[in-house]
Amino acid sequence: MNVKQGRVLERPSIGTTANERFKASSGAWLCGGIMAATALHFAVFQYFPPLTAADLSFGIIETQAIELPPEVEIPPPPEAIARPAVPVVAHTVLEEDITIAPTTFEQNPIETLPPPPMQTMSRLEEQPVFTPYTVAPSLKDRQWAVQVVRDKYPRILRDAGIGGRVVVWAFIDEKGVVRNCQIHTSCGNTALDSAAVAAVTEFTFHPALNYDKKVPVWVSIPITFAVVRTS
Repeated sequence: MNVKQGRVLERPSIGTTANERFKASSGAWLCGGIMAATALHFAVFQYFPPLTAADLSFGIIETQAIELPPEVEIPPPPEAIARPAVPVVAHTVLEEDITIAPTTFEQNPIETLPPPPMQTMSRLEEQPVFTPYTVAPSLKDRQWAVQVVRDKYPRILRDAGIGGRVVVWAFIDEKGVVRNCQIHTSCGNTALDSAAVAAVTEFTFHPALNYDKKVPVWVSIPITFAVVRTS
């Protein structure tokens, strides 16, 4: 046993256990923990940033009244259209019989009947119209017609290699003579159109036939201008 500053300290016996030694030092650990916790709380309150409350104030928003458009008066629906009346067949009794007198050649002789309407040559020649025929007109000399087309081919266009296909309306009388020509389908070149009309005007034909009668007709004749190159 030791005596120090009026206190008697018992020397632990050599045979004490670890649990007894922990119990002997628990007081010192408790005091140290309390002091450390106090110091930590003081430091947190001292150095923690200040907290401020959020602004939860609110204001008043003024609303403006909107004027509503005037009410539109919807017209009433139209009245239904009345259905037409169902026709009623009237029953009428004729007192006298109605008859049509027969037509006979004795009362209407052929000599007094007016002639049937016919188109004159001058009117038929004015513009293309349909004319009935059973045999179409044909060229009298096809080789000569080809030579006429070559002669009418403009030299400046032939040298430049410019060609085209023209369809010509031709009015051929009972003698096979071309009396009138018009352009049916143009090739787009005025000079070639004129050359085609000039060539067809010089053609000669066997006239068209309607059964066994020679008739004037309008026919379409294609004319092709092309440069034939020989190797």
